[in-house]
Amino acid sequence: MKAIVINKNDQTLSYKDVPNPILRDGEVLIEVHASALNRADLLQREGNYPPPPGCPEWPGLEVAGVIKEIAPNVKKWKVGDRVCALLGGGGYAEYVSVTEDMVLPIPNGLSFVEASAIPEVYMTAYLNLFHVGNAKKGETLLMNAGASGLASAVIPMAKAFGLRVITTVLGQEKVKEVAYLNADRVVDTTSEDIAMVLKEEEQNGTPVNIAIDCLAGEKLGECLKYVARGCRWIQIASLAGDISSVDFRNIFVKNIRIIGSTLRSKTPAEKGQLLSELVKKTWSKFESGEIKVKIYKTFPLEQADDAHQVLYRGENVGKVVLIVK
Repeated sequence: MKAIVINKNDQTLSYKDVPNPILRDGEVLIEVHASALNRADLLQREGNYPPPPGCPEWPGLEVAGVIKEIAPNVKKWKVGDRVCALLGGGGYAEYVSVTEDMVLPIPNGLSFVEASAIPEVYMTAYLNLFHVGNAKKGETLLMNAGASGLASAVIPMAKAFGLRVITTVLGQEKVKEVAYLNADRVVDTTSEDIAMVLKEEEQNGTPVNIAIDCLAGEKLGECLKYVARGCRWIQIASLAGDISSVDFRNIFVKNIRIIGSTLRSKTPAEKGQLLSELVKKTWSKFESGEIKVKIYKTFPLEQADDAHQVLYRGENVGKVVLIVK
């Protein structure tokens, strides 16, 4: 089969033949129709996010397609089912094998392209909002990087469950582009200081209860001065820098929790439980249109490098997806 392979000597991508997956007990073989991109794919390309043991070396964390074969002891699925799936890696390929617990039905009315953008990003959204963040209706969420693929999942999900949302973007053009998300406040950090915005929110009685932050950097410490007592600040990446100055007196006085969170570190059993909850609690909201999947652009599989460059440049609003079949 064809797949996109990372050349370790220079971090370039090649479209080449690789061995077909070999099904193990309890797995299904999916013919991939679409594979969605994530920033973790860029980290893997750069050598900073290796796949778990036993997973293919080529990238790709979420796909949608059709089940072509099932191994012994598979109970939930049959050949011909339209599904999407969460992977440890290997999604940039014509076929993937995956344990049946990592496979989800495609919500009614969604295409393969839309469905491919659900498993990784929406489970990350669900994990951080409700398991890590313990989000409750009426609370205020800060979702940094509002034009990102993750924000395109987190913000609609938070709004669907009754949270108030503040998000950040770079520039007035991005403010317009993220309007479809219906965040309660969009902060253009090229002209506004997010720490001062949070100070204003605190003074107005609507301080941030939960933050999902992929930026970090020096601004993090400034923001922590103005969040709510008991705030859960969830750090999932550090794209703006790994170092920040933090006033620890403020941390313990306000009982603030700074929590590091990654989905890939979860065990298969934990991921399976999260996926089951995701289907039960959110699939009806996808099918009703209350939560909508935002696709920015699609590329053929062999143009994976062009797709990566869109993420590197930060130009996407929503998800970028590779068309495989």
